[in-house]
Amino acid sequence: MPTDKTLLLKGVKRLAYTLALMFSGPIVLYQAFKNQDHPWYLPVLVVGGLLALGAIAMGFYSIKTLVDALFGGRK
Repeated sequence: MPTDKTLLLKGVKRLAYTLALMFSGPIVLYQAFKNQDHPWYLPVLVVGGLLALGAIAMGFYSIKTLVDALFGGRK
């Protein structure tokens, strides 16, 4: 069962995006909670929450891509 190298590269790229989201989400959430009196509090909080949820979803999706590349996907 050979490894699909193009799919493996795609999975590694998605893991890099996941890593970026994993750092940016909590940073944006921290900035939102630090500035609760600011008028942009709610939009920044929503963006931070979406980034955090995106990190979780992208993490599952990138790991699934890596597993499919290493062990063969559905045919």
